[in-house]
Amino acid sequence: MELIDGKYIADTIKQEIAETVKQMMAEGKKQPHLAAILVGHDGGSETYVAHKVKACEQCGFKSTLIRYEADVTESELIETIEKLNSDTDIDGFIVQLPLPKHISEQKIIEAIDYRKDVDGFHPINVGRMSIGLPCYLSATPAGIIELLARYNINTKGANCVVLGRSNIVGKPVASLMMQKHNPGDATVTVCHSATKNIKEICSQADIIIAALGSPGFVTEDMVKEGAVIIDVGTTRVPDATRKSGFRLRGDVDFDNVAPKCSFITPVPGGVGPMTIVSLMKNTLLAAQHAIY
Repeated sequence: MELIDGKYIADTIKQEIAETVKQMMAEGKKQPHLAAILVGHDGGSETYVAHKVKACEQCGFKSTLIRYEADVTESELIETIEKLNSDTDIDGFIVQLPLPKHISEQKIIEAIDYRKDVDGFHPINVGRMSIGLPCYLSATPAGIIELLARYNINTKGANCVVLGRSNIVGKPVASLMMQKHNPGDATVTVCHSATKNIKEICSQADIIIAALGSPGFVTEDMVKEGAVIIDVGTTRVPDATRKSGFRLRGDVDFDNVAPKCSFITPVPGGVGPMTIVSLMKNTLLAAQHAIY
């Protein structure tokens, strides 16, 4: 069993990006600039945004954080998005999700200029991705593909099961895994809450990508010997031994499943760091005007 070290790979990619930025600036080009809008004080969102700001520093990017209280109106938010769309110094920006209930996330996503949508959530980017055109890939699916590539995991013809059908992970990663590409070229089955015989389907899989948000869902009896397991789950579960009072738990029962695997991602330290570095890669592409 080999542990897929997402933190190490993410740090390596950040160094590669920093070198590219250094070179760009030596050539007189402008410093890449990422902005983030954060609404309210959700603990998880605060942490994610802090990690993104830190990653910008490590990559040599400029970063701007725009904060609003949870009672901000939808129209105020859209007005800010329009300003960022037309600000030539901002290469890309994100609106940290989830948003308060009175704001339509879909409206907000669609208000972002798709050429600055470094989260890869805009319908134009999603559509371009699904037919294999250049676009900003959703950060988590892109991070998963990058891990498979850097660990030389052969996906061609592999039987891949994706657990979960969210617009942010499940659907896009299934699409990427079936494209004529390496990593890719897999035979993909997407399982969700209405799927029958999930256990049997998983037990046939060469690769399982678990993105359900259900701690410990994938158990030892669902995994065949030598399978590759990518665990996207990051659910906070109570833990009295931790100072914070909680720990992160993945969708996979790691201790019992790991011995059967050829490769497996830990939680934390697997897919999580790759999500943030994929956002950095998209921001660099935006600064290079590589996506039109």
